[in-house]
Amino acid sequence: MATAASARSDFTDEHLMAMIQAHIRNGLALLHERYARLLKVMSMKVLHNEADADDLLQDVFVEIWDRAASYDPRKGRPLSWLATLTRRRAIDRLRKREVYCRVEDRFAEETSDHGNGWTHVHEDLTQGEIRQHLQRALATLPAAQRHAIQLAYHEQMSQREIAAHTGIPLGTIKTRLQLGLKKLAASLSGFEDLLWAGHRSAT
Repeated sequence: MATAASARSDFTDEHLMAMIQAHIRNGLALLHERYARLLKVMSMKVLHNEADADDLLQDVFVEIWDRAASYDPRKGRPLSWLATLTRRRAIDRLRKREVYCRVEDRFAEETSDHGNGWTHVHEDLTQGEIRQHLQRALATLPAAQRHAIQLAYHEQMSQREIAAHTGIPLGTIKTRLQLGLKKLAASLSGFEDLLWAGHRSAT
């Protein structure tokens, strides 16, 4: 075991990157062994969520493999490249998570008025654009996800009530809501300013 560990330590980071660029998977495995813990700590400082950090770490090493050709040793050491890549992806994931949360909150507000269906009490340009885009995005969802979201936000049902109402397992309902809301969040990725504006007008 000591001999194997010594052999691994003989590889420099630059050597491992060269192996990855040559599509030698052992290079990626050794790089993961060397830096996975450090990169996870870095992502945790941004995400503050261990599950997200674990998912991000997997994505980062897939990207390292896919984008190894873009690494240029003349521009910096491998660890700097890894750290920059990890931080950028962590910030991207954090922004998507924030958009997801704002979409969930905004969708609940837009559908909370039982008397007027989908019509919000306050009519202004910003909220009108958000509502129209939400309706278009909702129409693109698979029927099962769309139905679950409509029951949750239009009918104000809890997840357990939806499961009982539809006869569908609770876990399936949770998954449909989660997937549906993530797709809505993705469709609103260019509408962050509108979401913030709507949030400010409601507070």
